Amino acid sequence: MSDLSRAAVPPERLAPADPAPPDPLPGPAVDTPAGPAHDERVIPLRHPWRWVLTALVLVLVAQLAHGLVTNPFFQWGRFRYWFLRPIILHGLGVTLQVTALSAVFGLVGGIVLALARMSRSPVLRVVSWTYVWLLRSVPLIVLLLFLANFSALYRTVSLGVPFGPHFVEFDEARAASSLVVAVVGISLNEAAYAAEVVRGGLLSVDQGQHEAAAALGLPRRYQFTRIIFPQALRAIVPAYVNQLIGLVKSTSLVFYVSLLDVFGRVETLGSTYPSDIVPLLLVATVWYVVLTSVVSVAQFYVERYFSRGALRTVPPTPWQRLRTAVADLRARARLATGAAR
Repeated sequence: MSDLSRAAVPPERLAPADPAPPDPLPGPAVDTPAGPAHDERVIPLRHPWRWVLTALVLVLVAQLAHGLVTNPFFQWGRFRYWFLRPIILHGLGVTLQVTALSAVFGLVGGIVLALARMSRSPVLRVVSWTYVWLLRSVPLIVLLLFLANFSALYRTVSLGVPFGPHFVEFDEARAASSLVVAVVGISLNEAAYAAEVVRGGLLSVDQGQHEAAAALGLPRRYQFTRIIFPQALRAIVPAYVNQLIGLVKSTSLVFYVSLLDVFGRVETLGSTYPSDIVPLLLVATVWYVVLTSVVSVAQFYVERYFSRGALRTVPPTPWQRLRTAVADLRARARLATGAAR
């Protein structure tokens, strides 16, 4: 801009080259140190009662462990003798067999009952509800004893037209072995509880997922198997694995239908060796703890697998947590060593 044009512009229209900073807000003056900034140490919040409770729990655990190890009443020498005996391992195999078959048949029956309960057919809904109500009301031991004596009521079982000819007929006393009675009884009982677990998982899926699946034009079978059921598994797995742990312990009742599982072997050996009753019971206890622990570990990994689509980061495995803890300890040790130098 030339001097003539600049003179023609009023002074208040000219923008200053460096505007003055705004006036500071009124308030107490703060002294700023002239030297470099000093880091202030952050003191963490103290939790004395947490340390007291931790020490109390450690003392109680130590006393319990000391009592288990030093009490001669437990006879740990006899426990080591019986723990891996072939007769105990054979009973353990029977327990695993009954548990695996009952878990599979119970889950399949629970899925069928849950779908029947949620169907539009009033007959299926009533039959499913009646089955769940009846089987959850009858104790498992009563059901097993009833099935064990089923041949006294019906010597033969036949399939055919009601009040008409029979197409298939077989002797129930020959077909119903102790293993069959145990698996059928526990599966029938398990299906009633699994039905409610599966139904609760299906109801947990948002209604919008059903509408979105229908909007894609998928058949109802694919809607259930590809969209609805995989999402429902996130809610089904924890509850059903908890039910499965109860199933492992429920197999101890098959002793009353003349099937010698691990508990049945312990009972028979206890009557033969009455001085070893306590170590034999400890053997059965430890094996049940091992089985339920394996199921719990499998539950963790199954839940971790199905949480991939719902969580931003899947929970770390115990091995990953251990590596992280070791790395943190190493880092703290290096910091402590550097500070000491």
